[in-house]
Amino acid sequence: MMPKVSRHTYTSACVLQALANGAAHGFEIMDATDLRSGTVYPILRRFEAEGLVESRWEKRAEAQRSGRPRRRYYELTASGRAALIEAGERFRYHERLFGPRPAGSQPEDPA
Repeated sequence: MMPKVSRHTYTSACVLQALANGAAHGFEIMDATDLRSGTVYPILRRFEAEGLVESRWEKRAEAQRSGRPRRRYYELTASGRAALIEAGERFRYHERLFGPRPAGSQPEDPA
């Protein structure tokens, strides 16, 4: 039986997972997911409005010492962790639906 339908897309699930893995600000999330800022920041704003993440701005002095703009740090809430579990279940179901990858279908290493 398929789990209940999640409202999270694959890209939003990637952002949840990146946060759970320790990515804390936008650039770290973009690096972890290979998503662009025009995708990541709207997802983060939506997550905050839905109560899935909380955010805080770093202190101005800290950013000035590093010679960069202030960063906004994000952290999953309990609801965000629950959404990540739900998204994981949804995508595990998809893996079962599609079955194992056919031989030779793995992406090649670009290196």
